[in-house]
Amino acid sequence: MKLIFVYNADSGFVSSMLDIGHKIVNPETYSCNLCQMTFDTFTENKKWKEFREGSHVEMEFLHRDEFEKKYNMKLDYPVVLKEAAPLETAISPKELDAFTSLDELINAVKNIQ
Repeated sequence: MKLIFVYNADSGFVSSMLDIGHKIVNPETYSCNLCQMTFDTFTENKKWKEFREGSHVEMEFLHRDEFEKKYNMKLDYPVVLKEAAPLETAISPKELDAFTSLDELINAVKNIQ
C-alpha cells in the first residue's frame, strides 16, 4: 500500500518562506494542518520522522502544485490519499483539520487499511 500526503502549500523557495512566516506570525490562520503537525518551523518534526521512517507503508509527500502536475487533478487540501485506481481519500481535509495533535495523525495513518 502507498499513501500520498498532499500539503495545502505550493513548492519552491518563495512559497516555503511565506509559509514559514505565516506559521510564525499567525499560526492559527495557517491553512495546512498537515504541515503544522509534520514540520516544525524549519525541519521535519522528529516524532513524525521517526514514525515515517519506521513505517512499513510507502509514503509520498507532495505539495499541491506538484500533485496537480503529476496526477492532473485538483482536490481540496491537505489530504492523504491511498494509491489505487482511482486514488482514494484515506484522510480527508476535514479530518486533518480536526486533528489537534500529531498522535491523532499517526493513529489515523496506522488505521488505514
